[in-house]
Parts: sequence; C-alpha cells; structure tokens
Amino acid sequence: MSDNDYFREGRFASIAYWGLGQMMKGAGMAAAFVVMIGLVLGVLYNIGLLLPAESRDTPDPNTWDTVDRGEP
Repeated sequence: MSDNDYFREGRFASIAYWGLGQMMKGAGMAAAFVVMIGLVLGVLYNIGLLLPAESRDTPDPNTWDTVDRGEP
C-alpha cells in the first residue's frame, strides 16, 4: 500500500481525512433526514389546503372533555 502513496500524506493526515469524511457522511445523512421531514410536512400542509373551509370551523372530535370522571 505504501508504494502507491501518490499524495505522500502522513499517518496523521490520512486519519484526519478519514475522520472528516465520516463526519461529512453523517452530516449528509442528517441533512437528507431533515429534508425528508420537511417534504412530509409540506405534503401534509398541502393536503390541509385542499380541505374545505368549513372543516376548519368544526368542533374538535375529542370526546375526553365530556367524559364524567366522577370528580366533584
């Protein structure tokens, strides 16, 4: 392997470049994950825009507020 060392970099530089590459790979994967979440939220927002305006004025379907818990 040492006979093909075209850049003549030392051991420290090679480890540093490898570590930098790993960090950039992780940053790229994190960026892809954030973009995916943004796309999903964008799709949900656009689906919400397609709903009729009356659906925004309807009461919440939550029925927990009407349950008698037996508290005084």
